[in-house]
Amino acid sequence: MGAASIENWVDMKSLVLQVLKGRWLMVFASFLMMVSAGASYMFGLYSNDIKSVLGYDQTTLNLISFSKDLGANIGVLSGLINEVTPPWVVISIGAVLNFFGHFMIWLAIARKIPKPQVWHMCMYMGIGANSHTFTNTGALVTCVKNFPESRGIVLGLLKSYTGISAAVVAQLYHAVYGDDTKYFTLVVAWLPTAISFAFIGTIRIMKVSRSGSNELKAFYHFLYFSLGLAAFLLVIIIVEKRVSFNPSEYVGSAAIVLFLLFLPLTVVIMEEYKVWESKRSIVTKAPTHSSRAEPETLGHQDEPLEHFVVVEKEVSWRKDVFNPPDIGEDFTILQAIFSVEMVTLLFATICGLGGTMTMMDNLGQIGTSFGYPLKSIRNFVSLTSIWNYTGHIAAGIGSEIFITKYKWPRPLIFTTILLLSCVGHLLVAFNVPYGLYVASVVTGFCFGAHWPLIYTIISELFGLKYYSTLYNIGGLASPIGLYLLNVRVTGYLYDVEAKKQMAALGLQRKVGEELNCVGGECFKLSFIIITVVTFFGALVSLVLVMRTRKFYRGDIYKKFRETVGVADETKIEVAKTSAEVETTDLKRDLSQPKGQW
Repeated sequence: MGAASIENWVDMKSLVLQVLKGRWLMVFASFLMMVSAGASYMFGLYSNDIKSVLGYDQTTLNLISFSKDLGANIGVLSGLINEVTPPWVVISIGAVLNFFGHFMIWLAIARKIPKPQVWHMCMYMGIGANSHTFTNTGALVTCVKNFPESRGIVLGLLKSYTGISAAVVAQLYHAVYGDDTKYFTLVVAWLPTAISFAFIGTIRIMKVSRSGSNELKAFYHFLYFSLGLAAFLLVIIIVEKRVSFNPSEYVGSAAIVLFLLFLPLTVVIMEEYKVWESKRSIVTKAPTHSSRAEPETLGHQDEPLEHFVVVEKEVSWRKDVFNPPDIGEDFTILQAIFSVEMVTLLFATICGLGGTMTMMDNLGQIGTSFGYPLKSIRNFVSLTSIWNYTGHIAAGIGSEIFITKYKWPRPLIFTTILLLSCVGHLLVAFNVPYGLYVASVVTGFCFGAHWPLIYTIISELFGLKYYSTLYNIGGLASPIGLYLLNVRVTGYLYDVEAKKQMAALGLQRKVGEELNCVGGECFKLSFIIITVVTFFGALVSLVLVMRTRKFYRGDIYKKFRETVGVADETKIEVAKTSAEVETTDLKRDLSQPKGQW
């Protein structure tokens, strides 16, 4: 097996410790955290239970949904805490918040507590959703710091696992509870919390090491495994649509999901074996008398690239607010906020994400109004989750091809995604036969594609110096659009149509009774409005395309490569100096009389 093969129990123990303490197990643990931390995408699976048990109308349900998305997109606090504490702190906080928020929702649905007021439900939903910002910060940011040179594919993979979370959790849930959805929020409460505490010691900042490992190749292996998982989920959803599964068949599909979910452990073991083998080779070749100094030397070799940085002159955050630098340079926070590019991007995001999030949050109600059975509604949510994953992968990796090979401005790809989402909205607006299946695919893909495009555009146009703050500013646009289009438009028009139907039947709504609407008219006008708003957002985004086309025609990564080159040269010089010092010390030791050693 190589120069440092496993020869005895001591070697096996050493390898096991390497796997348990290495960076790659941390990556796998992050995958598990992200795939269980997507409760925001699962709302359609239990929203009907909230509405029917608590007797809410559509406006109230959409308000609760808005609280969920508001909580899921306000991550400033988790970021600030993570700046001054180790990752286990934010992960612990996230686990506690997740359990409290979703457990309280389950108690309300199960009628274990008196019917809560609406603001109570909004608070529980917001707390439960906000917990995932802590999990994302603890796992995702730590992974990026541990793999600084592969941060692009790291972000894409981790966010894609969040994208398929609804489909994965749904399969595991049905293996235990079947088609009964009343315990779903209980599972959402304890499962992510248990995973977070199980791997709380694994997620930590580690020294960067390239010993015996090809990072990019390993991450592509992870990508292939995740694609296999997503493909199986897609197939099983289609099969479930045509065939009624019995409990044993649900268990079988869940077992395959778990197998595919844990299959990346093979990559973890292989990569850590390479690292272990490399370290063993160094120990074997090292002189005996210098072995005591080896751990310190290895630690020096594993110093992260970020330790060798070029010191830049600090610029006041208030200086030249309305006189920003060229696109691609480091903007201050206020320069970015007041720039035409940021205003244009945020406005297009409000229009585009507001519509797709409204579609995703109302899938359960749309399916019920259109007369789809509960089983099909579950399939809509799962399909949306899988294509959300596909959107993350396609936008994160595929867009690089168009930029590097064809010099497309990335905002042009964003415009294309907005136009594509209009197709899904129109299918809902006119209740096309079986159109909801296609709409769930289109909407899921577009929603997944939005996020990597938005965050990457911000990093490219405004630099990385204040990226942590600008990243969160980009995330705040989605709840604004969601509130306007979901609560103020879709929920309101749904209730108006439902009241018309009750009046036509000579019925009067009782206090606390749920308000339901049946037929294509329930969402027709609202989704026509959403289509118009999204199309207008696409037109506005063309302004950003025109203003950035010159920038994207050039080499947008030139500055980054130059910075990395300077850092690499610095690191090499430091390594050479260290090696010369060690050689001098060794010669001095050998030149001394034997009795003075």
